Amino acid sequence: MFNNHKTITALDIGTDTIKVLVVSKESERKEFEVVSQVSVPCSGVRKGVVVKPLQLAEEIKIAIEEAQLSSNQRISSVVLNVNGSHLSLVPSKGVVAVSRADRKISPEDVTRVIKNAQMIGLSSNKEIIDVFPREFIIDGEKGIKDAVGMKGTRLEAEVFLLCAFSPYLQNLTKAISSAGLQVIDIKASPIAAAESVLTSQQKELGVVVVDIGADTTGMAVFEEENLIHMSVFPIGSRHITNDIAIGFRCDINTAEKIKREYGACTYKRDKREKYKRDKIKLSDSLIFSRKMLIGIIEARVSEIFELVNKELKKISRQKLLPAGVVLVGGGAKLSKIVDLCKKELKLPVRIGKPKGFIGLEEDPIWATACGLVIEAAEIEEVSNIGRGVLDKLRNFFRIFIP
Repeated sequence: MFNNHKTITALDIGTDTIKVLVVSKESERKEFEVVSQVSVPCSGVRKGVVVKPLQLAEEIKIAIEEAQLSSNQRISSVVLNVNGSHLSLVPSKGVVAVSRADRKISPEDVTRVIKNAQMIGLSSNKEIIDVFPREFIIDGEKGIKDAVGMKGTRLEAEVFLLCAFSPYLQNLTKAISSAGLQVIDIKASPIAAAESVLTSQQKELGVVVVDIGADTTGMAVFEEENLIHMSVFPIGSRHITNDIAIGFRCDINTAEKIKREYGACTYKRDKREKYKRDKIKLSDSLIFSRKMLIGIIEARVSEIFELVNKELKKISRQKLLPAGVVLVGGGAKLSKIVDLCKKELKLPVRIGKPKGFIGLEEDPIWATACGLVIEAAEIEEVSNIGRGVLDKLRNFFRIFIP
């Protein structure tokens, strides 16, 4: 991940594309400078999970080789995303006795209580890949964010455990190892995307990031600066393309072109222009109604937002997030998607564009890769002073060692 020049490489494996983002960062600067930005087609992933690890490995090699050529440096380690509807957040609680005689809580006590919270009975095909502390409780007093230095005899921690399906992780492991890379850190795609597009104030007030990819849509909800919910649905913008292909009886490439050039999420007749002509002719055999096209797109995108709304309802946050919705991913580039999202979710909505990356166009499609870079930089900063209580406590990475 880091070399002597403080270079970070993020590998964002999506269903449709593999993105490699190589950046450099000088310690005194907040911004990242983009050294290389590569995107190549991906065919070894379905609905966010690796189904053809060896094929994916070859595609990763192509992407990494392109990044090495354009950056003029060798890439051996990356920070990586994981995606798919197999990901789940599981609440857990840990309890330990404070170890010091003066009852002062030490970083080691916090580490022990978080480890204790991970000792839960998971099925044999599930693994913990990340831990998100929600609050600490000292002698029954709740709502404590940082327990180090406080006094007490009993320390509790309420956490969320991010769990994943082991066989899918093994396929990802196989692909990364076969590509000759080492993984320094791993992050769920919606959570990584949130890192690059959300402010602390938005996380404090309450906000949901919705990451619309090709075959999946992920969401991550934050409140009081904590992650409080995450979900991934097996539906994305490729389903819109498929719907268009079926509706207009055309091939997938033509359907994708129609979606990008003529598509929108809402249809509104402009009286001043008399709305041009509704009929669009691409060829003698393909003449379609723009109103019908937008109807197809609106139905599928509304379905995505309906799923988001159901998840918000589960946690009693439906229409109740002051910082609203932040849309990222390729699907966020659909025309008038903000208008439809406002209508469906009854919340303020904006497109999330990563900032602080010199040489990178502010594009929602790069949100996950940029978030991975930010996560990697934070880990490096923490490691310089000792991981302490911020240690992620991951035992997952042992499976990435060849």
